[in-house]
Amino acid sequence: HPFMPLMCFTLMFCVVSVTYVPPHHSTIRPGFPVPVNTNNPGVRKAARFGVYRYNNSSNDLFLFKESQIKKAMVQIVRGLKYMLHVEIKRTVCEKRDHPSLDSCHFQREKNLQQMLRCYFEVWIQPWTHTVHIPVAHCQ
Repeated sequence: HPFMPLMCFTLMFCVVSVTYVPPHHSTIRPGFPVPVNTNNPGVRKAARFGVYRYNNSSNDLFLFKESQIKKAMVQIVRGLKYMLHVEIKRTVCEKRDHPSLDSCHFQREKNLQQMLRCYFEVWIQPWTHTVHIPVAHCQ
């Protein structure tokens, strides 16, 4: 599979897609979602924003954190709109402590472990430094 060109909007928001593109049609038009690598830094950052949104709306005592990004798409629409399928798991960090999620480990106690499958839509506009999360469904 040939690489598509690297698209950079700012130094922080570069999108690489490794999807196959038939010859003669290798331009990405705005508004057309494309698959993107789940290890992409922009994807990981978007997934974390989705997790923040989930944690803010849940009434769980503990914070959840992304454990695996299963699938990612990105769409160029007045910024970058990420469509993510993410598994999140309960951590040992309690919400009231507000620690950094990076330092939160997943629950080891069997009766406290929980995994949810989530679909997040995260719309990032780098030039205004705004993030909108119109969709955050977890079950």
